[in-house]
Amino acid sequence: MLERIKNAVEYIKKRLPEQPEFVVVLGSGLGKLENEILDPIVIPYQEIPNFPQVTVEGHKGHLVYGKIEGKKVLMMAGRFHYYEGYSMEEVTFPMRVFKGLGIEKVILSNASGGVNPSFQVGDVMILKDHINMMPEHPLRGKNIDELGPRFVDMSKPYDLDFISIAEEVAKEKNLTIQKGVYVGLQGPTFETPAEYGMVRYIGGDAVGMSTVPEVIVAKHMNMRVFCVSVITDLGGPEIAFPVSHEEVLNAANTAMPSVIKLMKGVLEKG
Repeated sequence: MLERIKNAVEYIKKRLPEQPEFVVVLGSGLGKLENEILDPIVIPYQEIPNFPQVTVEGHKGHLVYGKIEGKKVLMMAGRFHYYEGYSMEEVTFPMRVFKGLGIEKVILSNASGGVNPSFQVGDVMILKDHINMMPEHPLRGKNIDELGPRFVDMSKPYDLDFISIAEEVAKEKNLTIQKGVYVGLQGPTFETPAEYGMVRYIGGDAVGMSTVPEVIVAKHMNMRVFCVSVITDLGGPEIAFPVSHEEVLNAANTAMPSVIKLMKGVLEKG
C-alpha cells in the first residue's frame, strides 16, 4: 500500500509546479467548477500509477492543477464509488495520495437525495455530520500506522472553521444554503420511498452513494474536511416519483452558480 501511494505521489509531483494547498473533489454533474481554474495542468488518471478509472457519466477522469481565488488547487474531476465494484481501499486511494502530496485541506462535493421536508431540488446543503451505512468500512483490516491511528476520532468529521466560513460567504453573496446530515448508502439503485423514509427516521437530511469513505480516510490522516451537497431529488414514504441519473445531472447543473460562488468563497477565505 505505502509503495503504491509513493509511486502515484512521485508521478504527480513531477507534473506540478508547486504543492497544492487544497484538493477539491467534484461530484456528479459538478464538473463546471473546473472551468474556474486558471492556467490548468491536466493529469489523466490513466497516466497515474495505481490510480483507478472512472466508469460513471458526469465524472471525467483526470486531475487538474491550477489556481482559484489565488489558492493552489488540485481538482479531482471524477471520483470512484464502491458500487462500481471497487474496493474501499481503491475508492479512497486518491485521498491517500493527496495526503502524500502534502495537502491538508479537502473540499468535497456530491449530489444527493433530500429527505428533509424543508428541502427543495437545487438546494445546496453544507454537511455538518454523516451516518455511515455502507456495507464495508474503509479502515477495516490491519492498520497502517504510518498513515494514521487504529481508532479515529470522528467527533468533528467536518471542519467547523470551514463551515463558519461557508456560512459567512453565503451571507455575503446572498446565497440560500442548508445544513444537514448526509447518509451514505451503497447504491447504485436510487432509494425506494420506504428507504428514503428510513434515512429521515434515523436522522438524515440527505442520502447519497459517495463521500463518507473519503471523509473517514481523510480524518484517519488528520486532514481538514469540508463538503457541500446539491439536493438533486426528493424522497420519502409519501413521495414516489421516478428518479434518473439524467435528472440528477440536470439538477446539479441548475445549482452550479451557487455552488461555484460558495466554493470560491471558501477557497479564498480558507
